[in-house]
Amino acid sequence: MPQEYVQACPILRDTSFTHLMMRRICNVLIIANPYDAFMLEDDGRVDEKIFDEYAKLGLRFPPRFFQVASAEEAEAELQRTSFDLVICMPGAEDNDVFCIARDIKQRFPQVPLIVLTPFSHGITQRMQNEDLSIFEYVFCWLGNTDLLLSIIKLIEDKMNLDQDVLQAGVQMILLVEDSIRHYSSILPNLYKFVLQQSLEFATEALNSQLEMLRMRGRPKIVLARNYEEAWALYNRYCTHTLGVISDCRFPREGKTDEQAGFRLLSKMREADPYLPLIMQSSETDKREYAQRCGASFIDKNSKNPADDLRQLVLRNFGFGDFIFRKPGTRHEEVRIRNLKDLQDNIFTLPQESLLYHIRHNNVSRWLGSRALFPISEFLRDITWDSLQDIDAHRQIIFDAIVRYRRMKNQGVVAVFNRHRFDRYSNFARIGDGSLGGKGRGLAFLDHIILRHPDLNDFPGASVQLPKTVVLCTDLFDEFMEQSDLYPIALSDVPDEEILAAFLSATFPQRLREDLIAYLQVVNEPIAIRSSSLLEDAHYQPFAGIYSTYMIPPVADITQRLELLMNAIKAVYASVFYQDSKAYMAATRNVIDQEKMAVLLQEVVGSAYDGRYYPHISGVGRSLNYYPIGDEAPEDGIVNLALGLGKYIVDGGLSLRVCPAYPNKVLQTSEVDIALRETQTRFYALDTTTCPTNFQVDDGFNLLKLPVNEAVKDGAMRFTCSTYDPYDMVIRDGIYEGGRKVVTFSGVLQHGVFPLPELLQKLLRYGREEMRREVEVEFAVKLLPDRTGIFYPLQIRPMVAARLQLDEDLSLIPDEKALLHSHHAIGHGILSDIFDIIYVKTENFSASHNPAVADEIEQFNRRMVAEGRPYVLVGPGRWGSSDPWLGIPVKWPHISGAKVIVEAGLSNYRVDPSQGTHFFQNLTSFGVAYYTIDDYKGDGLYRYDYLAQQPAEKETSYLRLVHFDHPIVVKTDGINKEGVVLL
Repeated sequence: MPQEYVQACPILRDTSFTHLMMRRICNVLIIANPYDAFMLEDDGRVDEKIFDEYAKLGLRFPPRFFQVASAEEAEAELQRTSFDLVICMPGAEDNDVFCIARDIKQRFPQVPLIVLTPFSHGITQRMQNEDLSIFEYVFCWLGNTDLLLSIIKLIEDKMNLDQDVLQAGVQMILLVEDSIRHYSSILPNLYKFVLQQSLEFATEALNSQLEMLRMRGRPKIVLARNYEEAWALYNRYCTHTLGVISDCRFPREGKTDEQAGFRLLSKMREADPYLPLIMQSSETDKREYAQRCGASFIDKNSKNPADDLRQLVLRNFGFGDFIFRKPGTRHEEVRIRNLKDLQDNIFTLPQESLLYHIRHNNVSRWLGSRALFPISEFLRDITWDSLQDIDAHRQIIFDAIVRYRRMKNQGVVAVFNRHRFDRYSNFARIGDGSLGGKGRGLAFLDHIILRHPDLNDFPGASVQLPKTVVLCTDLFDEFMEQSDLYPIALSDVPDEEILAAFLSATFPQRLREDLIAYLQVVNEPIAIRSSSLLEDAHYQPFAGIYSTYMIPPVADITQRLELLMNAIKAVYASVFYQDSKAYMAATRNVIDQEKMAVLLQEVVGSAYDGRYYPHISGVGRSLNYYPIGDEAPEDGIVNLALGLGKYIVDGGLSLRVCPAYPNKVLQTSEVDIALRETQTRFYALDTTTCPTNFQVDDGFNLLKLPVNEAVKDGAMRFTCSTYDPYDMVIRDGIYEGGRKVVTFSGVLQHGVFPLPELLQKLLRYGREEMRREVEVEFAVKLLPDRTGIFYPLQIRPMVAARLQLDEDLSLIPDEKALLHSHHAIGHGILSDIFDIIYVKTENFSASHNPAVADEIEQFNRRMVAEGRPYVLVGPGRWGSSDPWLGIPVKWPHISGAKVIVEAGLSNYRVDPSQGTHFFQNLTSFGVAYYTIDDYKGDGLYRYDYLAQQPAEKETSYLRLVHFDHPIVVKTDGINKEGVVLL
């Protein structure tokens, strides 16, 4: 295929349907005597008839009609209302309406005027003496309300012609006819046909809103009443002319010319050999003229000329199904009903038939009639004369359709259609309820990618969402009620019993069929993610509270459907687990008000021997509370890990990087720090076993593997460094021997993939679009040729608080403080805390950490029930999944804490966690998070003072101290200072 076509193929100009038909007829003034007005209404409201016509044809915004019978009434209405169109109905006895019309035209020259008359003998005589130059058109009233709709649409088409046709590529049908009776008859039929066809192609839109917008892209109908007007219109819009319908006898050069239509169509045929032309005449001998200029012929005296015209327009102007017939026999070989049909069949269409349609530009014309302007315009210029290679044309058409569908899918939540869903579908919804928190965030991410195309400007890197389908909250409601699950769900039975009850319930049949259609397209592992109404809400996100399950690809679709449905039910069940209920209580939410949507999302990653995982997972935040060196807080911060992102969420060792300074990574700045503080294990989905028994623990079918397994898989080519024990240095890349270190050096320092640049842009755009600080989850798939795909997975707001305090907290003297941290997250002042719970450090051993976590959960339950916020202090990392690094609590176990402190001990030195797992909850609830290493002079922790205070409650590992007066907490996260005052 010639290179210029290969390169041109992806360049498509999108159509903004919202900018079409911007000028509309809203208010219509009808000037008629009472009898004529009554005749027009036919004993019924004209508004109602037009409204009915609009509704039947899928049109919106029907105009309002105002009727007046005298100059005084007209003046009164003109004072009250701004009119877009005036229709005059002259009576047989007098022509006062013309005087009124002339007065209106003088005062409002931009308002179009129309004459509508039944053409009785008396009226015709009177009109012959009138100057009708102020009127746009004269119509013959035949008692058909369709004519009013045609008049309105004709005027609207004329008003929007230049903008819509020349700017957006809308197509034009040119009608050339000077007989008032004939065009008054033809236009209603033509408009009804075009609008009905538009209703059909609008169903290709991705949702109901876009269906309505697509209707605006229907072909425009333009009326010309003489040769010069017709040629001027064709000359201006020839590249967008769908076809021409012309009478044979009409004025040319000011005189009636019985061959004017022949001359006009011949000149058009000379300009475009394949333009569809139709000649109409009541003189049958004009059929010969039609044949000479390559036009179809309609006899106006036939029994049903309107139907004849409809059939010819349907067959020649690109409307209806695209029928590929065998040349010669005209036998139908293939019928193409929509764009996806064309995409699916393009490589198998009969060669002779396809060649005929390419030669005649019929593919472009068919696409144009269906308002698919970007592809239509692109293909119109790739003619058979310019490229005589049928297979190249097939490939170009296919590539253009794929590019167009990807472009139209972006930024749109489509309604899931099981007959249309395929591998080019991107983001769809099943159901009419809410998308839930994660679903909204994902839709917003898609919107950001659409609004900022420069995210896809980096060579070898693309940014896109993984294929996603959302089961909306109304399906959750239906499932809960149909299976009568609320009694057990709201009870206090163990989580395992709740899960078992949900797994035994059944889904509606229609959902099963949709899920089968989904599975027939998606061959990768699927993540089934919670997306509740409250999850990731701006002020109380439930981050990490509900379950996310992953299922492997299974060859048997019945078995895979069972897996998928069980995973969805298990996510539904997680709403009602004990941890979720405790969290609800802590956030003062009512559990039965929570509703769950579910995301079905392709897992980002690559398949290896029995496992599946991405090369990079990460969480980026637009505000950095721990800026180091030249870093500024607004540069943001990112945590990167090999494998599934659950590793970061669970508080595992990840690489902390400021995307503005990817060469300065604290954890890899020294060999001993790199060996101690980089990732040693990673999560992968087990694809060898089929999970038949779903468990409350959503990670039950995940593998936690040593990093060396990824090296064996070949998954760390661009993300690994090697420790050389002889020279005691770390070298970027994979070498024989030596420990492998996860540094992401190829991506961060050597430009294999523009991850730092993409993250800087995405975090900045996220902050700008959301008008607040944001957190973004993402995953990256790297390909062997050093290209890759960046997949944003979630965006949520970090609730903004006061970014700076007026005072310098570092100047507060030690004697006034109980705790003082120089590494603090959080903002603002708290003055309603009376309690401190702290872990006793006498004879401390990390082996007791799981028992400590159990005791803290009991304390927390009591404090939440009594409405007592508290300060929580303990050694190591709170919430670590590794109990040797800290106390393995979950958020609901410490949800009543307003300040959480990591206090290092001389014999238990664990580097700060930054509250990784709880970060979203910390910022949302305004919880402060301090790190203090008092043993080395980094901060202040007056443990001895606390030990001297009487304990309200004391256990083997904890003490609760209650003060009579509130302890004031001040936190300045930007300057990293936090203090708890005595």
